Amino acid sequence: MYLSKAYNGTTHDKKLADDEALIFPERCVLKLYQDTGYQGYNPDNVTVIQPMKKPKGKELNDLQKLANKAISSKRVIIEHAIGGVKVLTQLAEINLSSI
Repeated sequence: MYLSKAYNGTTHDKKLADDEALIFPERCVLKLYQDTGYQGYNPDNVTVIQPMKKPKGKELNDLQKLANKAISSKRVIIEHAIGGVKVLTQLAEINLSSI
């Protein structure tokens, strides 16, 4: 639903999200599938869905592992879509620079 401008360098994902300062309308029912790079990013009016991290020195239980697997199966589709957008953007830049 949103694509930010491209950023160069090693800026952290959460900082970029904070800098964009997105506002989600109350009437929307959105689920945000985020990876651990956005740990702590929890915008208003959005349900954040993120894998559970393994507790230090402990293991996740079977239910937590199953939930993480379900989240990961959705996230892989999202990551492939992001990769496709990046490829199209790179192709567009190549085509524009050759004109």
